[in-house]
Amino acid sequence: MNSFKDIFERYQWDDIKFRLGKVTHSDVLGSLQKKHKTLDDFLNLLSPAAAQELELMAKMTRQLTQKRFGKTIQLYAPMYLSNECQNICTYCGFSLDNDVRRKTLSDTELLIEASVLKSMGVNHVLLVSGEANKTVGISYFLNAVGLLRSHFANISIEVQPLSEEEYLQLHQAGVYSVLVYQETYHREVYKEYHPKGKKSNFHFRLDTPDRIGRAGIHKIGLGVLLGLEDWRVDSFFNALHIDYLQKQYWKSRFSVSFPRLRPAEGIIEPNFIMEDKDLLQLICAYRIWNEDLEISISTRENEKFRDNIISLGATSMSAASKTNPGGYAVDIESLEQFETSDERSMEEVKISIRKAGYDPVMKDWDPAYSGF
Repeated sequence: MNSFKDIFERYQWDDIKFRLGKVTHSDVLGSLQKKHKTLDDFLNLLSPAAAQELELMAKMTRQLTQKRFGKTIQLYAPMYLSNECQNICTYCGFSLDNDVRRKTLSDTELLIEASVLKSMGVNHVLLVSGEANKTVGISYFLNAVGLLRSHFANISIEVQPLSEEEYLQLHQAGVYSVLVYQETYHREVYKEYHPKGKKSNFHFRLDTPDRIGRAGIHKIGLGVLLGLEDWRVDSFFNALHIDYLQKQYWKSRFSVSFPRLRPAEGIIEPNFIMEDKDLLQLICAYRIWNEDLEISISTRENEKFRDNIISLGATSMSAASKTNPGGYAVDIESLEQFETSDERSMEEVKISIRKAGYDPVMKDWDPAYSGF
């Protein structure tokens, strides 16, 4: 059975880093002028040499995004189900070694949180949890989806890697998209960031999008945690992964997110600092390389950056996010996974989107068209 691992093994981290450093300004211009972009072109647009063409890249990104997605921004909000976790991850507030109060939402609390989100106009919810299989495993997720399905047009999940059969169960229950981040594709240092727990298994996590694809999930979201390792090299491998998945699971849609390391309980400092201009270059590189890719921007970013990126490649944004279980109403003081930066209300974010000449959209899919 094919998997991304077969392709991943053909590439070496240091070789990609070397190639990025050898890209010339002429290489960048050549890639920008090509009609059909390849992964080599994506690498060129990621390179330090491409930074001097950022204005041109931003102009192209705006045009390509409007051509493919129009002037709309999809809005969603996360609902954190649990902060219980059996992994030790050096960058996460939910890490097992943090001595904090743990919380998992009950059925009643799920519905209370849902009612608050609905009052904000939210129709697309992202269910998020720590990785604790015994407490928040497939049975819990299926129950949560069953309770919430009538309240939201679109349910996505971002939880621990599951089996193909479990993803199939979620697909049949009405889950539209699954987000899973490799965190870093640097295999040699991955274990240092994940010293304990199931997440320390690099290859099991690497194979997760294949299991999601085989289960027929409508949309698969990928990304890396920007700040752990060299963002350029990590992003090349993430694009390599997306390229493979689009060819293998061509019926699914794909999105990419850009989580930059944010302050959280007991976490490490970023290993690599990524400036705003670097993130803009990365977003532009993705859009110019792949016109169909959905690009999501979370509340990890500040309101100024998010307002500016509305017309520069973004297709979806979270808003009014709480990153702790019960954070909207049930248990406001429970442990956050990370601090948000843009703390505006949903309505304030909508106003900013309209000021930019774009339309805020509260859902991008409806159960009536799902075949369920």
